[in-house]
Amino acid sequence: MDSQTKEKRICILRGSPRADGNTNELTDIAQEELESRGAVVTSFTLYDMKLLPCRACRICQSNWSVFGCPLDDEMERIFDTVMTADLILLSTPVYSWYCTPPLKIVMDRMVYGMNKYYGEEKGPSLWEGKHLALITTCGYPVEKGADLLEEGLRRYCRHSKLRYDGMLAERHMGYGTTFMDAGKTERAADFAAKLMTGLQG
Repeated sequence: MDSQTKEKRICILRGSPRADGNTNELTDIAQEELESRGAVVTSFTLYDMKLLPCRACRICQSNWSVFGCPLDDEMERIFDTVMTADLILLSTPVYSWYCTPPLKIVMDRMVYGMNKYYGEEKGPSLWEGKHLALITTCGYPVEKGADLLEEGLRRYCRHSKLRYDGMLAERHMGYGTTFMDAGKTERAADFAAKLMTGLQG
């Protein structure tokens, strides 16, 4: 089975605190489109999980074949799914020009546990070559509300040897206004379709 016909696996890391919030609405549409195109999607709602912040103990650096984190939480579940995924899709509203706290925890833990760069000798990136993309919402115009988050992810991908596949960012005009409309629905589906096309290459 070649790369174009192989079943594609996608891990969605949902960083929104609200199940029915704007970011999750966009992500639900994208997930439906991904699944309609044959992807196997595993989705994690991070606010519902026990996730502890990285302590930079570097114990994970002692074994280059496993995640290796000693913290007793649910991060190993995410690691196992990411390791079998072709694409990691981050989903988060913008909080203070970056992602929400639980997603930041996951990103910190993965940048250590996945990248064996910080021990006595520099080791490999365990997830080198995987694709990463972002769905986000913000209150400011996108070019001022999501730009720093996207630049951070670009650098994160370069550091981790991941392939950055782009961002879908939509603005919310404020409390008491309707967020979803036909245009956002279409763009979310189109973004998912584009991601699937990128995985076929």
